[in-house]
Amino acid sequence: MESYLVFKDLAVILIAAKLCGIAARKCKAPQVVGEIVAGLLIGPSILGWVSQSDFLLQMAEIGVILLMFSAGLETDLKDLMKTGPVAALIACAGVFIPLVCGALLYMAFYGAAPWGSEEFYKAVFVGTILTATSVSITVESLKEMGKLKGKVGTTILSAAIIDDVIGIIVLTFVIGFKSPDSNPMSVIVNTVQFFAFAIIIGFLSYQVFKLVDSRYPHTRRIPIAGLAFCLAMAYIAEKYFGIADITGAYVAGIILCSIRDSQYIAEKMDINSYMLFGPVFFASIGLKTSVDSVSTGILIFSVAFVAVGLVSKIIGCGLMARLCKFNRLDSLKIGVGMMTRGEVALIVSQKGLSAGLLTPVYFTSVILLIIISSIATPIILKVLYAKDGRDAG
Repeated sequence: MESYLVFKDLAVILIAAKLCGIAARKCKAPQVVGEIVAGLLIGPSILGWVSQSDFLLQMAEIGVILLMFSAGLETDLKDLMKTGPVAALIACAGVFIPLVCGALLYMAFYGAAPWGSEEFYKAVFVGTILTATSVSITVESLKEMGKLKGKVGTTILSAAIIDDVIGIIVLTFVIGFKSPDSNPMSVIVNTVQFFAFAIIIGFLSYQVFKLVDSRYPHTRRIPIAGLAFCLAMAYIAEKYFGIADITGAYVAGIILCSIRDSQYIAEKMDINSYMLFGPVFFASIGLKTSVDSVSTGILIFSVAFVAVGLVSKIIGCGLMARLCKFNRLDSLKIGVGMMTRGEVALIVSQKGLSAGLLTPVYFTSVILLIIISSIATPIILKVLYAKDGRDAG
């Protein structure tokens, strides 16, 4: 392919992603949904204006890294510590129940798989996709109702952050176990070694960034150094520990989230992500989604996948909230608030595709889950809060 053709592809992707993103927002859906639909429309399945290429794949990979780095940067460790044990328990239940239910769903459709087989890991991976929580829609809804700072709102936000951390760790294990030359003990050892390395290098890097930040506050060298640190951690994680590169990027964000200029770094990363790498990543999901091969069986699986994805979060998080002494209504609010899916589910799906644990046709199921959960969550939350007119937390 001639090198100049990539400029045409990028121009088409950016314009289509923006237009579809605006349309999605008008329909009260997340902008990322519109960007995914844009990729589907301009891709080989429908209009055929843009085809997947190695260049776009690499651009999309950078987009994933930036998204996970930004997610780490926006983590509020103080809020995390404040709601601590309760949020952690809710998050654990919100990971475990969907993980098991997703794996059982896959086996129900495609047959029980023996422990350690490739089909077993595919089943577990389907469950791993369901562990992700994206609370951006929930946060906007709670803000609108003035409930974000209540006990319920804070618990949902903190549990979602912990949920994603656990989900990334689960993803790391699943991909590690899937490798034919790996064994469970080596995966565990590598994971423990990486996080031990991350703690040591994180402490040292934090001190260096803190010193530079105090001497040269709000200067461009800080976000540039932060981006270099993110890319280095992504490389080290994958190259030397066999850990998913997005884990390294996420950890880099968490390491830097407490420095004074963390928000400044996040703003600079968001410019790159919003302008170019984010739209390319989300549109690439649509480009990969093969509508031609969507059969009746896949559609039925997708409906079941969405139902299990929504209900398993409500049951897992809601029941654990009830055990943690929240009343029945507030427990239901927490369960509903945790059921939205977004960027992290797409990122996990993308990594599964790269690892051979997912085929492109199943992106249909993931996209459907994101759309339905994003529309349903604000509506249900408003109904629940209208029942008592207050934050009973």
